Amino acid sequence: MLKVFIADDSALVRESLAALISEIEGVEVVGQAGDASEALEGIQHLRPDVVILDIRMPGNNGIQVLEAIKKSTAAPVVIMLTALPYPQYRKKCLEAGAEYFFDKASEFEQVAKVLKKMQGSTAGESTPPPELGL
Repeated sequence: MLKVFIADDSALVRESLAALISEIEGVEVVGQAGDASEALEGIQHLRPDVVILDIRMPGNNGIQVLEAIKKSTAAPVVIMLTALPYPQYRKKCLEAGAEYFFDKASEFEQVAKVLKKMQGSTAGESTPPPELGL
């Protein structure tokens, strides 16, 4: 089972992502957070395989959360999903360790494609999925 954690300040976005993910067999949402401190606490406690992370959140921003969780030896795959798809943010997220970077407005469905590909990879292959999206 692929475990996913969603961190976004918008309850509507979290609900939409959870609904989208619930339709993918073998993938489950194990936690959600609306701000950076909740996100860090939840990620450390629940140890998800994948974190879907927004850049703009109350408290520390998503890039700071990304940097913190990527310091872990068992860091999850991080999908940045943002309404701020600017090249400087894309570059900063790549440098901080994000595997994927998507625009909420035009690439929301890419999250499901990535998760399906990852789930297929964990179902019988021992190699991680190729890094896409950056």
